[in-house]
Amino acid sequence: MTQPTPEQLIRPEILALQAYHVGDASGMIKLDAMENPFRWPAPMIAEWQQILADCALNRYPHPQAPDVVAALKDVMGVEAGTGVLLGNGSDEIIQLLAMAVAKPGATLLAPEPGFVMYRMIATYVGMNYRGVSLNPDFSLNMADMLSAIEETSPALIFLAQPNNPTGNLWDESDLQAIIEAAPGLVVIDEAYLPFSSRDHLSWLQKYDHVLVMRTLSKVGLAGLRLGMLFGSPQWLDEINKVRMPYNINVLTQASAAYALKNYRVLNDQCSLLKKEREKMMVRLTAMGFEVFPSQANFVLVRATGHSAKGIFEALKEKKILIKCMDGSHPLLENCLRFTVGKSDENTTLFNAMSSILSV
Repeated sequence: MTQPTPEQLIRPEILALQAYHVGDASGMIKLDAMENPFRWPAPMIAEWQQILADCALNRYPHPQAPDVVAALKDVMGVEAGTGVLLGNGSDEIIQLLAMAVAKPGATLLAPEPGFVMYRMIATYVGMNYRGVSLNPDFSLNMADMLSAIEETSPALIFLAQPNNPTGNLWDESDLQAIIEAAPGLVVIDEAYLPFSSRDHLSWLQKYDHVLVMRTLSKVGLAGLRLGMLFGSPQWLDEINKVRMPYNINVLTQASAAYALKNYRVLNDQCSLLKKEREKMMVRLTAMGFEVFPSQANFVLVRATGHSAKGIFEALKEKKILIKCMDGSHPLLENCLRFTVGKSDENTTLFNAMSSILSV
C-alpha cells in the first residue's frame, strides 16, 4: 500500500498556513511580546514555591478550578450570576468559541489589523473569516463593519479593547452599534485591560449575546497560560461542552489562586509600566517617529525617514527584540511595536536607537 503524504490528507487551507512563529529570544532584551518584565518580590516567590511543593502532581486537577474562579470574581468585581469559563490562555478560549459555533458556512468577523489568532483559529475549525480594515487612524470603519455584518451574518465577532497591535480604544457608540447589529455572539477581548482606562464587564448586564474575554498573561503570569471568559451561563454552559477536561493544570490553578490573592502587587507593577509607557511615547516622538496613542503595554510607531525592518534588524544585532509590523497589513506599513519594559531596559533601548538613527 502506498504511504499517504500530508498533501493527500491535510486540509488545503491548513497546508496553506504558516505556523505561528515564536523565535528564540535567549540572551535578548525582550520588548516584543507584551509581557510584564517584573518578577515577584522574593517573599512572594518563597511562599508560592511552598504552595507548589504541596501540589499533588499524581492527581488530576479540579475540573472547574473553583479557587481560581472565586478569586477572579473577587478581584475583577464580577456580578453574581455571571458565568466564568477558564482556558489555557485566551487562545484556547477563542478556539472553544469558534468550535462551538462552527456550523457549515459560519463566519468569524474581526477588524484588521488585529490579533492574528482570530483569523488562524477560524481557519483551524473550518469557519469563514471576514476581516474588516480599520480606518487609516485605526478607528473602526463603521460603514464597512455594518455592511460586512449584514452581508455575512457572522456567528462570532471579536472586538479587542485596547486593540492589538494598534493599542487604541474605539468609540463606545461604535461598539454598541456593532453589538446591536450583530446576529451572533460578540466577544470583547480585554487582554490589555490592566493598562486601559475602560472596561466593559458591565455590558454583560445589558447584552445577553456579549461575552468578555480576559487573560492574566499581561499582568505578569504569561507563563501560566490562563485566560477567562465572562458572560451569561446559558452561553458558557454550551461552550464548556467543547472544553477538554482538566485543561487548567494543578500548578496553574495553585499559582493563579495565590497570585490573585496578591493582585495588588501585580496592579502596582502595571501602574509602573503605564508610567514607563508615557515616557516611551515622549522619547519615541522626540526621535522623529509617528507615535500612535496607546492604552496597552506597548507602543506602535511608524518610522519616518528610516526603514522599520532596518531598525528591527539593527536592534536585534544589539540583542534587543521588538516587533516589526511592516508587511503584516497595509495599514502597518513601516511600523514597529515596542513592548514597554522596565526603566533600565527602556534606557538600553533608547541608547541603542540613538546610535542606530544617527548612522
